[in-house]
Amino acid sequence: MADEIIVYAEHQDGKLARPTWEAVAAAQQLATALRTNCIGTIAGENVGSLAEELAAAGLSEVLTLESPQLAQYTPDGYSAALRQVIESRHPRFVVFSHTYQVRDFAPKLAASLDRVLIGDSLGYRREGERIIFIRQVFQGKFSADAEFRGEPPYIVSFQAGAFRQDSVQRGAGRAKISSVEINISPETVRTRPQEKFREARQAVDLSQAEIIVAVGRGIKKPEYMELAQKLAEALGAEIGASRPICDNGWLPMDRQIGSSGQTVAPKLYLALGISGAIQHQVGMKASRTVVAINKDREAPIFEIATYGVAGDLFEVVPPLIEEIKKTKAG
Repeated sequence: MADEIIVYAEHQDGKLARPTWEAVAAAQQLATALRTNCIGTIAGENVGSLAEELAAAGLSEVLTLESPQLAQYTPDGYSAALRQVIESRHPRFVVFSHTYQVRDFAPKLAASLDRVLIGDSLGYRREGERIIFIRQVFQGKFSADAEFRGEPPYIVSFQAGAFRQDSVQRGAGRAKISSVEINISPETVRTRPQEKFREARQAVDLSQAEIIVAVGRGIKKPEYMELAQKLAEALGAEIGASRPICDNGWLPMDRQIGSSGQTVAPKLYLALGISGAIQHQVGMKASRTVVAINKDREAPIFEIATYGVAGDLFEVVPPLIEEIKKTKAG
């Protein structure tokens, strides 16, 4: 039985998805801790160029799973393809990023192998020979330890932002790319893909944003949202919000960040008038740099902020916008 780790590379619209690199980073770190190999796996049709891109990471090998039945994503096709690889390679761990697609087919894959899935993990720690995964429960109020029992393969997914994509180890050379023969009959795929689900007409994937300006109740009135919009425009940022802003209809629900909204991990997160309740922190605490502006010095957001400004956002933000404009003009 192999002791290797397989990591699943998700792709959409002909590109490797950002969560793929976060999953690779997680798998690489786990492989280093266990002193074993890390293998990339990509499924679809005509995925050669994507496999080449993936092979630039520090992986031992990249496996391509190609079939006409995998040309479009379906839970039946993808779970069947991954199952065949897992049964032939006998890895110790199979690692995913906890995306909508993975939530759709990974439980089916685990059940078909008579295994469990530890999903949406924040990270892991090693205690001797034991690997213990950390998950949030009760909307992020508590953290719980989870550990696999029985024989591998062990299937785990990590929350978006749990590992940074810039921590991916690059290899000195390109990893070997191997084509794996996959047998999937047309009868196996019982679903027909239709238009991708979107929660709202204006839906935006904030998890892909590198800069986010997020607004909380400190903005006071909907007419003052324009100030946040101007800051976002100056920075080339997406705009997000805490739950009360979206509940009040000041921004669409697809802009909500937190335990009941989106989970983000941008390079820069500016929190304007956000107190930083635990439900909001769950969705943004993986941000690389957090700048909080709040007149309440005791606001919880300051506990996780990289930089904090204890002041009135209506006094701080306008000159900040002007300085950003001057910097860009210069």
